[in-house]
Amino acid sequence: MSQSEAKNPPADVAVAYYDAIVIGAGMSGMYQLYRLRELGVSVRVFEAGGGIGGTWYWNRYPGARFDSESYSYGYSFSQELLQEWDWREHFSAQPETLRYLDFVADKFDLQKDIQFNSRVATAAYDEADNCWEIELEDGPRVRAQFLITALGPISAPTMPNIPGIDSFEGPSFHTAAWPHEPVDFSGKRVAVIGTGATAVQLIPEVAKSVGHLTIFQRSANYCTPLHNRPIDAATQREIKASYPEMFATCADSHGGFIHKADPRNALEVSKEEREAFYEKLYAEPGFGIWMGNFRDILIDQDANDTITEFVRKKIRERVKDPAVAEKLIPKNHGFGTRRVPMETRYYEVYNQDNVLLVDISETPIERITPAGMTVGGCEYPFDMIIYATGFDAVTGAFDRIDIRGVGGQTLKDKWVDGPTTYLGLQIEGFPNMLTLVGPHNAATFCNMPRCIEQNVDWVTDLMRYMKDNNLNRIVPSADAEDAWTEHVHEVASRLLFTKVDSWFMGINSNLSGKQKRRLLLYAGGAPAYRERCDEVAANGYEGFMLQ
Repeated sequence: MSQSEAKNPPADVAVAYYDAIVIGAGMSGMYQLYRLRELGVSVRVFEAGGGIGGTWYWNRYPGARFDSESYSYGYSFSQELLQEWDWREHFSAQPETLRYLDFVADKFDLQKDIQFNSRVATAAYDEADNCWEIELEDGPRVRAQFLITALGPISAPTMPNIPGIDSFEGPSFHTAAWPHEPVDFSGKRVAVIGTGATAVQLIPEVAKSVGHLTIFQRSANYCTPLHNRPIDAATQREIKASYPEMFATCADSHGGFIHKADPRNALEVSKEEREAFYEKLYAEPGFGIWMGNFRDILIDQDANDTITEFVRKKIRERVKDPAVAEKLIPKNHGFGTRRVPMETRYYEVYNQDNVLLVDISETPIERITPAGMTVGGCEYPFDMIIYATGFDAVTGAFDRIDIRGVGGQTLKDKWVDGPTTYLGLQIEGFPNMLTLVGPHNAATFCNMPRCIEQNVDWVTDLMRYMKDNNLNRIVPSADAEDAWTEHVHEVASRLLFTKVDSWFMGINSNLSGKQKRRLLLYAGGAPAYRERCDEVAANGYEGFMLQ
């Protein structure tokens, strides 16, 4: 990358010009900004929200928290930062997480290069000048040689397609657009639509003070206990002393967690030994029961049946009404083939007299009314409606920006049959556009910050290579993109989740219209992904066309 060419805009363009534009000031955008500054390039970050944090800025609903251990989630790039920050809980709640990210932003003075309340509407590649021009929703245009998307895989919330949704006269909100002031549920009749990972965190908090809570479930999920607890002083010292070993474990694990798969197969051991192992995992904190289980439970149906039946038994033990318990047990997928929600006394909520579960696959929501809902021919009055209806995952945030590459081709059109990328980091036909945590990237199926740091470091090294070699343009070849996309699908084909409808496969039941099954993530594991990225770089960025 030539500094002189990057710094000077074409004479006839009266817009601000940077070496790089980053869209998004969540964890990936913040770290990318930090690394680009080290590289000595000019950079501007545009953030739709009013502050940094991405997911942790928007998702302020009660109960929002990590389900990977706090100390394994935070940034690892600064030893000073690791020693300065004390995590209060093993699984940090949203307010503390946002305080942490504010602390990081202040420590490294990041906010001076971030423009808030600035949602990007369009991004178009100018072939003649080899630069990207973005336009904000409120009108201003900015140009840069490089466009780096840090949009986040779950940043495009979806509302259900229910008639009358705007007619409700009481307060209503999606969990990803939660009010910044406290919401009081005391004595109120509250409806929650959805029972996915967000709802599983939210519902126990609402149930503590609500007058009456009605939960509308389309698809049940297998949920397992989080087992959160505070971090005492002695544990804090142990954590800070063991960061190198912990991050080495994360780097070597399939999903970037501190949990590594057991080397045994589920059916290799006796039933008694298997059940004892499942009991142990169920009693331990975090994703161990998903990521640290027998190595074949996500690839072998017979093995998966054993853990699925174990979790079903736990649900039946915890929910007193057998009919309600059966509604809460999924019938269309096995344990772990969808994202596993981690819960704290979620199932016990259904034992409360003031809680009602409505299965909308049996009795659909017909419409929202000014006073509540009509469901299965019955009127349900509500004081408040909460939509925990998920996200248009991974590609949804890209679809909400009009992104145009060579020849004016839109990214949405290119991906109409499913995303195609090279390494999940670049797209043929879209030069100098780099996609952090993009589709077909290991970061979409990972303890996010562990894979974010890998993505950002790789992109930064690429830009350094281009700068040192006076290169100004990079784009993958069609053959490289095709080969990577084929590899992504081949790796995933061995896993049971590809046979199940979920956001992993581009399915969200709240999106209107017929949806195509589209694999959105890379399931080969973070170590294999990192190895391939490093191999590409070591071979002079093979598969890319550099000029």
